[in-house]
Amino acid sequence: MLSLLLLATALLVWPQLKQIRRLRPKDKREVVVPQYVWFVAAAIITCLAAGIGGLVAGAVLTAVIYRSVKQNKRAKALKAATEALSNGLGGVVDELRAGAHPAAAAEGAAQDTPAPASEVLKAAAATARMGGDVERTLRELRQPLLETATDQLARAWHVSAKHGVALADVLDATRRDLDEQAAFARQVNARMAGPRASAAVLAALPVLGLLLGELSGARPLHVLTGTPAGQVLLVLGAVFLAAGLWWTRRITEVGP
Repeated sequence: MLSLLLLATALLVWPQLKQIRRLRPKDKREVVVPQYVWFVAAAIITCLAAGIGGLVAGAVLTAVIYRSVKQNKRAKALKAATEALSNGLGGVVDELRAGAHPAAAAEGAAQDTPAPASEVLKAAAATARMGGDVERTLRELRQPLLETATDQLARAWHVSAKHGVALADVLDATRRDLDEQAAFARQVNARMAGPRASAAVLAALPVLGLLLGELSGARPLHVLTGTPAGQVLLVLGAVFLAAGLWWTRRITEVGP
């Protein structure tokens, strides 16, 4: 049964499928293997090599590493979106001080601003052009990466509309606040580089210990993968390692 499963997986991920590609349209001739197939293949290989304990340990570590990578990508996207919105607000302020209408200023700045910051400026421009409530539009706008920044922008528009403060001044204050937040995040991130590097070294020590044990002839891999006690220790070690990685990430992360 296991041999049939391995054979079926091999057929699914086999890279040379020229006959299938020729039957497809020209723009869809690349065969895309579903992601779950790779997970199944990896699970089977891990189970054969390290047993059920190895499969559980691999799943725990994979989940923690996947979440960490996903959070890193989100942090980078958040940083880029915030900086883009700050630069866009700078363009809006310049246009307003030159005498442009708020709708025209926001629309002009949005053309030179990448998404998703451009969507915020376009929404403000469209509402201002129709004479609507810009504050409400910004608060109802769903931008997960710019939720905090959009809320600040809505409050700034509210202050200008309710108290008669020049829109250019309040938007410029909002832009400076975003710049200060970004600068603080960069400073904290730089200071956390040392602890993160130390945590990475500590996380790699168990792997180095296993390699040294194998080189010295102690055969720790055989104990971990071939004995019931080793299987339990492998799972416990993976859980402790994952907890350490998660806690390190928790205490050194920057931003929301």
